[in-house]
Amino acid sequence: MGLPLRKSKVCPPPTCPLSEVLGLLRGAWAPNVIWQLSGEPRRFGELRHDMPKISARVLSARLRELETRGLVTRRVLDTSPPSAEYSLTSLGRELLPAIDALACVGRKLIEEWEMHQRKVALS
Repeated sequence: MGLPLRKSKVCPPPTCPLSEVLGLLRGAWAPNVIWQLSGEPRRFGELRHDMPKISARVLSARLRELETRGLVTRRVLDTSPPSAEYSLTSLGRELLPAIDALACVGRKLIEEWEMHQRKVALS
C-alpha cells in the first residue's frame, strides 16, 4: 500500500492565457464558424452553404458552444417559420487577427507542400 497523497500548501498558478484562448477554439470547425461570421451576421442555412463539408449536427453544436463561451450571439428573427441569425460578439471579433495569422501560415504551408510535390514530380 502506498503513502497517502498530501494536499499541496502552494496556491495553484493562474491559468495559462494561451490555454484559455485555445480552449475557446476547441472543437472541429470552431475557427471556421468564427471566420464565416466575420463579415456579417448569418443564418444557419447560410453558414451551411458557406461550409458545405460541415454537417448540420456539428454546425449546431459549434454554434451552441461558441454562444455559451460568449463568442457568438444568437438573435431570433420574427419570421415564419422562425429562424435565427448568428453574429460575433466583441470578444469573438478579437479572435479574428489570430485566426487570420493561422490561415496565413496555413497558406504558406500549402505553397511549400505544392512546390515540394512539383519538385518530386520533375525528378
